[in-house]
Amino acid sequence: MIMKTITVFSLLLLASTLSSSLARGSFQTLLPSDFSHQSNVSRARHLLEEIESRSRTRSVDLTKGYMSNSDLERAVKEFGQRCSNISRIYSIGKSVNGFPLWVIEISDKPGEEETEPAFKYIGNVHGDEPVGRELIMFLANWLCDNHLKDPLATLIVENVHLHLLPSMNPDGFTLRKRGNANNIDLNRDFPDQFLFINDDEDSRQPETRAIMNWSRDIRFTASATLHGGALVANYPWDGTDDKRTFYYGCPDDETFRFMASIYSHSHYNMSSSKEFVDGITNGAAWYPLYGGMQDWNYIHAGCFELTLEVSDNKWPIAAELPIIWKYNKMSMLNLVASLVKTGVHGRIYSSGDGRPLPASITVSGINYTVRAGRTFADYHRLLAPRDKFEVVATMPGYKSRNTTIWLDEGAMTLDFVLDPEVSMKGSILQNVYDCNCDSKSKLEFVEFLWGSHLEVFFVLILILGFLCLLFQRRKKVKHSTTKLRTVVV
Repeated sequence: MIMKTITVFSLLLLASTLSSSLARGSFQTLLPSDFSHQSNVSRARHLLEEIESRSRTRSVDLTKGYMSNSDLERAVKEFGQRCSNISRIYSIGKSVNGFPLWVIEISDKPGEEETEPAFKYIGNVHGDEPVGRELIMFLANWLCDNHLKDPLATLIVENVHLHLLPSMNPDGFTLRKRGNANNIDLNRDFPDQFLFINDDEDSRQPETRAIMNWSRDIRFTASATLHGGALVANYPWDGTDDKRTFYYGCPDDETFRFMASIYSHSHYNMSSSKEFVDGITNGAAWYPLYGGMQDWNYIHAGCFELTLEVSDNKWPIAAELPIIWKYNKMSMLNLVASLVKTGVHGRIYSSGDGRPLPASITVSGINYTVRAGRTFADYHRLLAPRDKFEVVATMPGYKSRNTTIWLDEGAMTLDFVLDPEVSMKGSILQNVYDCNCDSKSKLEFVEFLWGSHLEVFFVLILILGFLCLLFQRRKKVKHSTTKLRTVVV
């Protein structure tokens, strides 16, 4: 009885303390040791948070302190002016209600095609998960302020083309709901390998089509979308072929686990999750979904994408945003930097003329192909560090070439030079057409024939013709004499 009384008293005291803390918005005042045990304790906690969120919605304007769509547009354009030396502002399309989908590109040569990998962050995929749009603007401004001051900022700006889409779903944000203006969940609107839906591109939402066209236009090496409602780094596959919930890894499962762990372990407390081991999860093992963006990116765009749940609360009060940025800052930076700090990178050339070849790169044992760029034939193959890999370069009309590499911590540069496949007939033709005769000598010979020596040329022809005529007459006479003799005998 005494123990029960103490327990009840303790719970009441704890409830009083939490109530007081929430009233003060004391998320920011929690000590690291306190906060490190707050995430992902159990799935039941999510239900309590939803109840709390609904009660707060009735009494508090959740959008207070968040940028409106107009505020966000203004912030993006002001950033472009303030950081014009390392940025470019452009739109990839418009939402259902006509709001532009603004993108910030950050690079030392924005808008130019280079042999550098490209990365994209996308926020606000779901309208009621606005933390991502705020974090992306925090990230952009930090890079602008710290370029040439902080080594990591300088590394990213000068070696990666970083593209930032703060809001994929501005209409949903305005409506404070998950879907877009047509009430479609944009993370269920992409073509799916298991569920044959949305095969007609014209039937997809304009926001979805914009992302797909964007990914075709820019050869992204990797990307991540920012969501809310949990604290975990999610990786493919998102669905299963029989719709059951179980771990279903893609061909690059090892690499995706490595990427997810980079984010999780760089985060303040994601890796200490009690719900998700190491703070990461396979999507299908968590809960299967179909029509998701990350699977489509990997299959159709050659892009390794993660789905990042960056906040337990989908729509926390705005006062908590700076601390959420603080906890996600190094994760967001390190994930981008991993494009040049890990993996295999290089270019592919022809041994015949040295021109770049848009060849394909495969790794033995992994059923996935990475294609080199058409302009510079550069490739960027993300791989988890381990002892060795056999890398193969192939191109139609050329002999494939393979080599074994040892990939420890750090990136490796590996260029390929491919030999053309030439048949015997092709070889003879090549010898004819590749004749290295001196063009000047050929020109001088023509000038000799058709220049001032033209008269000599005609005299020679006449002499040869006269000699041929005499030879023919002598042959005819001899033939007649012989014939005559025969008759006389």
